[in-house]
Amino acid sequence: NNMDERIATDQIRELIRQIVQNENLEHPLSDQQIVYILQQGGADVSRRTVAKYREQMGILSSKQRRKI
Repeated sequence: NNMDERIATDQIRELIRQIVQNENLEHPLSDQQIVYILQQGGADVSRRTVAKYREQMGILSSKQRRKI
């Protein structure tokens, strides 16, 4: 169902946002590490999907998020 997919997509985006919001700014999580966290919670997503959603939400890459 298209509506179910949209809800799932929105949920994944929200989870990514929360994960990034709570990360250690000196050691930001890579997209692959975010995938691993999501998989632990039962979400089956690829690294490319995480990267796409992260970019759509305007979240910088881990290298760009690093606070020195």
